[in-house]
Amino acid sequence: MNIILKIAIPVPLNKTFDYLPPKSVDLRRLKPGARLLVPFGRQTRTGYLLEVTSTSETTIEKLKHAELLLDEQPLISEKELALLRWASYYYHHPIGEVVGSAFPVALRKGGKAELPPISKLVLTQSGSNTHQAELSRAPRQAALIHLLQNNPPGIYIEELNRLEWNWRDAARGLSKKGLVTTIEVATSTESLPKIPPPLLALNKEQEQAVSAVSNSFGHFKSFLLEGVTGSGKTEVYLRLIQALIEKGQQVMVMVPEISLTPQLEARFQARFPIPIATYHSGLSEQKRLHHWLRFQKGDWPILLGTRSAVFIPMKNPGMIIVDEEHDSSFKQQEGFRFSARDIAIVRAQRLNVPILLGTATPSLESLLNCQRKRYQHLHLTKRAGNALPPKLHLLDLRNKKLEEGLSPELIKAIRQTVERGEQALLFLNRRGFAPTWICHSCGYTADCSRCHARMVFHKHHNVLRCHHCGKEQRPTQRCPKCRQSDLQPLGIGTERIEQVLNQLFPRQRIARIDRDTTRRKGELDKILEQVNSGEISILLGTQMLAKGHHFPNVTLVGILDIDHGLFSYDFRASEKMA
Repeated sequence: MNIILKIAIPVPLNKTFDYLPPKSVDLRRLKPGARLLVPFGRQTRTGYLLEVTSTSETTIEKLKHAELLLDEQPLISEKELALLRWASYYYHHPIGEVVGSAFPVALRKGGKAELPPISKLVLTQSGSNTHQAELSRAPRQAALIHLLQNNPPGIYIEELNRLEWNWRDAARGLSKKGLVTTIEVATSTESLPKIPPPLLALNKEQEQAVSAVSNSFGHFKSFLLEGVTGSGKTEVYLRLIQALIEKGQQVMVMVPEISLTPQLEARFQARFPIPIATYHSGLSEQKRLHHWLRFQKGDWPILLGTRSAVFIPMKNPGMIIVDEEHDSSFKQQEGFRFSARDIAIVRAQRLNVPILLGTATPSLESLLNCQRKRYQHLHLTKRAGNALPPKLHLLDLRNKKLEEGLSPELIKAIRQTVERGEQALLFLNRRGFAPTWICHSCGYTADCSRCHARMVFHKHHNVLRCHHCGKEQRPTQRCPKCRQSDLQPLGIGTERIEQVLNQLFPRQRIARIDRDTTRRKGELDKILEQVNSGEISILLGTQMLAKGHHFPNVTLVGILDIDHGLFSYDFRASEKMA
């Protein structure tokens, strides 16, 4: 009997490809979910085994042999493969590219599915007896010695990498002095330390929410947790996660934006003294591989990730949580287009575990599902502590003179806020200096030659940029239509508002958060730290600022050009602005 391998290859063809097994392989090792290297045209590609069968529409003589089996054991289970097949069918996307999206880049390239060695930095005997005063001329070395002396078993390199200063140079200096050394520890599952009991007492609504979801452990049920900002949704998540960790199960927590993961990770890390896997595009390839494998093997019980994490295998599934479930960032807009929230619900159903959708502003679909009794609707109506609801002021700008989009009332309120030593946050969901480059003589506007969208003017780089396809070009001063030199930027963006704020408040530190200012690794974390430390008085940004951040000293929030948010061409405009 012939053995035929049905292999999915990440190419834009909606079909699998038939291969014969590698020539020197134990056929019992060929199981769905494993990766193989296969000849494809003139290349060798990584393919994913979907099925082992005995029939093919191609004659055996024309079939090629797969070159190499990469995995001793399948990396994804048949249940997970079934979910990927469903996603390929439902979203009309080639199966090879869908399956490939479930793996980190390192595995897509054919890399080994091996955990890198885990290392610790530990003190030598001499280091244990060293006084910090002896290192007074090397303050970083003294600080590192102090850290290690307070952690006698040593500190994992993974944890040291979270430090905001260059510990590696200090470690090299201490190593030369014979005060520290690096040791490797076993990569097998480590016994997790006991989690201390929570300090916060839940209010009645939180208790009811925790009880309702806990009663569904072990079978599928969808919950919508609707809670006003500051009502303690995260505390509900933490209680449920703790209960599942104590049962030896895993929890996947999904967030819409990379910018939310450091803050939520810090909150989780403060509660759970255990490793937490994170997964998003801002991590290095090696770190993504490490965290993917740790969660896939069941070593680490918590995964915190963006939409790309939705397919990561769970060895001991306990629950899936989708925070800010209404957010459009859960929808992949290019390549394999999918809704991570919707896939998470289908995945929870197939794994037979509960799913909790958390939000302060539910999507219309979720509200409809609650009305139809498909989801159980949980409410948190009370704000935590002594927090009060915000006072809202709607300003009619029709007869007011604006300062580049800022009203006199808003400027006055910002001035009073910063004079009290408090912080102001301004929100405008339009990056760049101006959304239109227009000729005031004939009305010509600069449009993208590739996708016909308006080109946005970015003054800092003196460039017109298409925010849809990424094309860039230099702005011309002479109109290509009427040949007049009357081209100027029209409209306001975050860059323009930042400029006018610097003119109005020259003594205040102003920070802008949008995709342009946070491209470099660590830049967002740096700005958020400056905000929390009080170094920055006025914070300006796009939708990146509107999600889940905790700024305790912000007492004024201004939403600019709200008409654009409420009445734009997007049929969901009013829903998103809410």
